[in-house]
Amino acid sequence: MNVTSAADWLRFGMGGHNIEANSILYYTINQGIALGQVLNESSSLLDSWAQSAEAVKASANRLLWNDTAGMYHDNETTTLIPQDGNSWAIVANLTNSSEKNTRISSGLAARWGPYGAPAVEAADAVSPFISGFELQAHLLAGDAEAALALMRLEWGFMLDDPRMTNSTFIEGYSSDGRLHYAPYTNDPRVSHAHGWATGPTATLTFYFGGIHLLTAGGATWEISPMLGNLTIVDAGFATSLGSFSNQVNASSSGITGMHFTTPSGTTGTVRLPGISGSLKSSNGTTVALNDGSASNVAGGTWTLQLSGNSTSAPGGGNGTYGNGTGTGSPSPTPASQTINGVATLSVSLLALVAGIVAFVL
Repeated sequence: MNVTSAADWLRFGMGGHNIEANSILYYTINQGIALGQVLNESSSLLDSWAQSAEAVKASANRLLWNDTAGMYHDNETTTLIPQDGNSWAIVANLTNSSEKNTRISSGLAARWGPYGAPAVEAADAVSPFISGFELQAHLLAGDAEAALALMRLEWGFMLDDPRMTNSTFIEGYSSDGRLHYAPYTNDPRVSHAHGWATGPTATLTFYFGGIHLLTAGGATWEISPMLGNLTIVDAGFATSLGSFSNQVNASSSGITGMHFTTPSGTTGTVRLPGISGSLKSSNGTTVALNDGSASNVAGGTWTLQLSGNSTSAPGGGNGTYGNGTGTGSPSPTPASQTINGVATLSVSLLALVAGIVAFVL
């Protein structure tokens, strides 16, 4: 896709075969294909869109990948290597190898300053909005500890700095910590309670808590927590089908316990790579883990029972998305439930903010 408009979020230099725009296009087409499958659209129509998506992916990797830098250029006419496009390439599964995911994750982390991750495409700026996608990129690349480090660095700065509210998140600021946002000429315009800056709320729930809704309302789901260097994770929310929650404990050697609940009548999969043992339900049913996984698990309350030979790495149970090559499906996408035309996903905001504070401290 050739971008002819300069309009986007408040970045500069948008245009041409932009990596961010084409990553989002690729992601959106695949989301549309998934919706079409639910609505029983013809296979020929869905196949034609799948071919279009693959053409976007192939072109982006051929034209925009810089193998020396290990990241994507903004477009063919610039040497700029953006935060937004490289983060979105992983989030959208536009990359075509797990090696590229790893290199992008490492490259983004190497650019961090004392106040967070720079959005170089917005000049001298830190954008918590785009950094929220970078959090996902690190997790999808398999580096939960990098995501936590960025959360503590950038959102920790926002929570701790006396010039801010210490309870909400700012729209953007300078990479040297000044409360000036390059896209604006008047500093008072910058929002200090910005919804787009709250990326950790979803990240903590869906990735660290590992609660993924695969179909509407969570009729099917996946539990695959990623702990990184955390020792306690407690996440949950409710849809029209009922409540979803997961509590995980870990030590430096890996997961030591897990207790999760999903609504009756639903089914799902549990993925805990490196974990040996079984799941025991509140009614006494036991399901064995096979290579750390169990499928067709009925909704209910389940507790992890570890065997004596579990060999999870520190932060084990990190989950695996796609096929590990960058060519499979992207991570499970949380599905919103619609009631009277309004999408709903209820979570405890107080608990989420408290969780962020706990991770920062």
